[in-house]
Amino acid sequence: MGLAREHDMHKRRFGRNLGVGLVLAAFVAIVFGLTLVKTKRGQNMESYEHVRPAEQDLSK
Repeated sequence: MGLAREHDMHKRRFGRNLGVGLVLAAFVAIVFGLTLVKTKRGQNMESYEHVRPAEQDLSK
């Protein structure tokens, strides 16, 4: 037999969990949106540490 009444603590905990879940969902949506915008623009995805073969210093 389970508990019949919900304690006030459970209601507060649910409210906090709902708030954290909404903030997490908003963060994921923002990161996903920024990723889509960056890939749709076709910007160069190459990192700064990469050097093209023509630009390498061959005098070493």
